[in-house]
Amino acid sequence: MEAFRCLVALPVFETGGAAYLGAGVRFPSASAEQPRPGRSAMGIDNVLAAAWAGLRRLHPAEAWTAAQEQDTFLVDTRPAFQRRVGEVPGAIVIERNHLEWRLDPNSSSRIPEAVHTDIRWIVLCEEGYSSSLAALSLRAVGLPHATDVIGGFQAWTAAGLPFTRRSRPTRPRGPGEGAEI
Repeated sequence: MEAFRCLVALPVFETGGAAYLGAGVRFPSASAEQPRPGRSAMGIDNVLAAAWAGLRRLHPAEAWTAAQEQDTFLVDTRPAFQRRVGEVPGAIVIERNHLEWRLDPNSSSRIPEAVHTDIRWIVLCEEGYSSSLAALSLRAVGLPHATDVIGGFQAWTAAGLPFTRRSRPTRPRGPGEGAEI
């Protein structure tokens, strides 16, 4: 077995012609094909396909319904410039680069809702790509119920689901911070 290397903040293990992301997602071995100089053998499309294969992704209406359940939270990782168009009522806003620290119940930088590993975190981005990678990363840090919204905020609005426009986008949550009032 080859030593692991980091890809999208997840360890990748290669064995027997297949590779495994740290969250248990299998994809064809990166060593199976030889990349041209300066090119990655894996490629983002393959990493994304592996993420989608390993997640039970939710359509926007499913995500909205699920977010009403106990121990389930919708997390908006879009940057402020994208949230100016609209925000999902009740969604927790966390910047993508802080996500794992805010949602890991073992982190000193967690938010109050991150009380145990059985929480279902539903990640929302603009189009449903970066949220898939984020959900996979959350699974890799021990949050097995993390998933995302198919099509992101664009699919959310196309489905006619509720969103609000604010004069200023909601400030992302910091360590220990509760909901904005």
